[in-house]
Amino acid sequence: MLDVGCGSGRIGELVLDAGAAEYLGVDLAAEMLDLARARLARFGERVTLVQGDFLELPTEEPFDVVLGLGLFDYLREPETFATRIGALCSGSAVASFPAWHWLKGPIRKLRYEVLSDCPIFDYTEPQIRALFTHAGFTHVEVHAPGRAGFLMRADH
Repeated sequence: MLDVGCGSGRIGELVLDAGAAEYLGVDLAAEMLDLARARLARFGERVTLVQGDFLELPTEEPFDVVLGLGLFDYLREPETFATRIGALCSGSAVASFPAWHWLKGPIRKLRYEVLSDCPIFDYTEPQIRALFTHAGFTHVEVHAPGRAGFLMRADH
């Protein structure tokens, strides 16, 4: 399993507890990986954590599952990431995407873009389908579990 933007390893802990044989977490933030190391230490050699840019990750190994949860919110060029995910995934990709909401949207933009100088991006269901279809996935399911966004599963 590959977790792109793994952060503190919260999702990694869940998938490893559920039986994932191996877990590779990639994140840009050293501080988040320190938290992930502490959280995932009990899983020993089943875990590899890498600090760096996912697009430059030195692997061509196919992964059964690739996660991108909380990742696409911050990507200026989501096509590049979806394509790389498609190239590294032999099974399923699972990702989350924020959607514009008339109440939460302006607050979120103010919090991230104005106060923190961190651009954020919203998606529609057709955009998500197009991203992962163009990345080579043959089946793309998009669910809207609430008003704040989407969950997507794409299969090869």
